[in-house]
Amino acid sequence: MRALVIGAARSGVGAAHLLTQQGYHVTLVSNQDFNERDDLETMGVQVILDDSETDQFDQVDLVIKNPGIPNSHPLVSRFSHVINEIELASMYNPSGKLYGISGTNGKTTTVSLLYDMFKIHDSHAIVVGNIGIPYSEIVYQEGDVSRNVALELSSFQMENLPGLKLEAYALMNLTPDHLDRYESVEAYFSVKSRFGSQAKVVVRNADDAEVMKYTQSLEVPFINVSLESKQHVYLEKGWCFYGEDRLFPCDALQLAGKHNLMNAMFAAVMAYLGGVTSDQITQALSTFKGVEHRLELVQTLHGVRYFNDSKATNPESTEKALSAFDDHQVILLAGGYDKKIPFDILANYTSKLKAIYVFGDSALSIKSVFEEAIVVETMFEALQQAHKIATEGDVVLLSPACASFDQFKDYEDRGRQFKKMVHEL
Repeated sequence: MRALVIGAARSGVGAAHLLTQQGYHVTLVSNQDFNERDDLETMGVQVILDDSETDQFDQVDLVIKNPGIPNSHPLVSRFSHVINEIELASMYNPSGKLYGISGTNGKTTTVSLLYDMFKIHDSHAIVVGNIGIPYSEIVYQEGDVSRNVALELSSFQMENLPGLKLEAYALMNLTPDHLDRYESVEAYFSVKSRFGSQAKVVVRNADDAEVMKYTQSLEVPFINVSLESKQHVYLEKGWCFYGEDRLFPCDALQLAGKHNLMNAMFAAVMAYLGGVTSDQITQALSTFKGVEHRLELVQTLHGVRYFNDSKATNPESTEKALSAFDDHQVILLAGGYDKKIPFDILANYTSKLKAIYVFGDSALSIKSVFEEAIVVETMFEALQQAHKIATEGDVVLLSPACASFDQFKDYEDRGRQFKKMVHEL
């Protein structure tokens, strides 16, 4: 049997490992070199560092694609059936029960919470997917293990998971994003919402009009979650309930902000569906300190707090970060790769700002919303300028509202460089 893996990175390498283990003759095509190349070639994988040569791949039994590569790519478009490493892994881990988390914002925090809840209940539980851990790599290392799988799903991944089946699918919110990849907001929303048809039950945000609109045609059971009204999952007298069952006391949550309470409600009901008890849910919430690059306090220096919110790759995510602070307190550092998303929503938070420094491809687009924004070349220059004007009680907030690909490898690279710079102030 022959398999073609298109794109390396962590997901492509994981897929190549698992396919080789399962007896496939594997060819991996990448447009750039990568660290694991020698290891794969030692295993017998043919590595080709030129993804423009498409004629030699006609006779393959299975095609796996890195999610970052669009289906319109000339090599991908040659094949009628293309999957990604998540579906491949599920084929060789049929005993795993998958619980998918998606939405425009909050996925990583919620899937991390869900994993913490699962692992208290089930020591074999894993967290995989868009969070950066390839499912295929774990199956390659551990084989078919009966376990709960907390799965973070991006829209890019959903495009090539036609056969994946989920125990439950959570759709947390829908706001415009990735308009550099999708022809319209509606196309992006549709990818996110129709994936619910592949789950036994869809857990959805009843407070989000777009989520309710785009899921209404799905012929699956729903569990509605709400901060505002009494739905299936709701708040009452300081507790989160699922029906008549108490899931957790709200004061168990260690993270600030209504958006984090909603994240916890989603994680809790998904965990409950996976057999986790209320006591176990509460235990996980009480010890969860958040995830790296999401409103992460880096350092307090002379009374000024420096926060790394590099995970904020769209305006709505930055909006949630700004809402956590007082008026005239925030010196915002924003900008990066322009995904063609309007920044107008941030204009509602002008009162929060003491100053704003913008950088990267999107700097002028953001300045069109904030006339007072100061354009600089780099994140480092923005931080240096913010440090000069910050006084005791201020917050210096890196919350870019943009992707990172113009100046950094990814949002993690951006966040780590920011933290290093802060510690060197």
